[in-house]
Amino acid sequence: MKKLITEAEAEDYFLLVLEQTGYEVIRGNNEDYLPEGKHALREDYREVVIMDRLRNAIRKINPNVPDYAREDAIKKVKTESQKLVADNENFHLMLADGVDVPVKTGNGERYEKVWLFDFKNPENNDFLAVNQFTVKGNPNRRLDVVLFINGLPLIVIELKNAADESATIWKAYEQLQTYKEEIPSLFRFNEILIISDGNQARAGTITSEKQRFLQWKTIDGKKPGGMFPETHVLIRGLLQKSRILDVIRNFIVFEKEKEVRKKLAAYHQYWAASKALKSTLNARKGDKKAGVVWHTQGSGKSLTMIFYAGKLIRESDNPTIVVLTDRNDLDGQLFDTFGRCQEVLRQKPVQANSRKDLQKLLKVASGGIVFTTIQKFFPEGDR
Repeated sequence: MKKLITEAEAEDYFLLVLEQTGYEVIRGNNEDYLPEGKHALREDYREVVIMDRLRNAIRKINPNVPDYAREDAIKKVKTESQKLVADNENFHLMLADGVDVPVKTGNGERYEKVWLFDFKNPENNDFLAVNQFTVKGNPNRRLDVVLFINGLPLIVIELKNAADESATIWKAYEQLQTYKEEIPSLFRFNEILIISDGNQARAGTITSEKQRFLQWKTIDGKKPGGMFPETHVLIRGLLQKSRILDVIRNFIVFEKEKEVRKKLAAYHQYWAASKALKSTLNARKGDKKAGVVWHTQGSGKSLTMIFYAGKLIRESDNPTIVVLTDRNDLDGQLFDTFGRCQEVLRQKPVQANSRKDLQKLLKVASGGIVFTTIQKFFPEGDR
């Protein structure tokens, strides 16, 4: 495979592999698709959501929900404030857990979920890649590639020229930081940012610093990408339809410290948590013995545990999860980290302060995340 040279070639290659992966591809500079064109995607350049596709997808996924309730859900999706990260988090939760809307019944009013994605049937969703997507702002900006799922602009890709030594992927990173300031209306919907020169490729989020933009190193979780460029492996490994839906729903957290940090799972965290979950679900049917994940220092094991626990809670029947360590300081550190990522867990973890406290916490029939040290399982471990 020849080395990609120009930014245009990198863009064409991205679109080609996306098309091979099953995305519909539209050339954004085609007059037919521009506002006022005969196949216009949107009414004007200020609009960043493809409303027709969003409405069609919501109708298809939620056939039993009244039209007015579906419209209420769309209004909630499009409601924004002046706080980009807070808006982004609210939108993310609607993607992952559905939109709660009131529905009138003969007995009064009840709330129902309107789902923005069909997670069970990935092919039931609308996947679209548009290049040269112009957004009116201050000033107007033209994005290299934007990926829409069900009309929502979830992934922004910024490309640079691999032949220009000064135009590295980190220039693409800096460009995205500028875009966030100039066209925030687009980035409130963003789930993943990608920077690439056609060969190298990294993925992060709207709050990620440079070191958190990471390579996706495997397509299938079994072996490295081999001779393929990083771009190809990232598209095939991360953006494949069922996988990107899984990643968006289960492998993004908003960790709340002094500032809210949106974190995307690295490829090894995704595969470790996914395989551990599979091992756990299989163990329930078999010998009750699940697997072990070996970690190295700095590999992000705390987040791997959070991603595993969150998906286990979603896919299992209200399990009780006990996080067991052998040191009080480690118990406290993990408890604090889990506590900062409650949304993906959909519950608040608790910490056993003594052996009696642990016994009380474990008396529930099922459910909950309990932190404790192994010493509390022994009579002398009342500490």
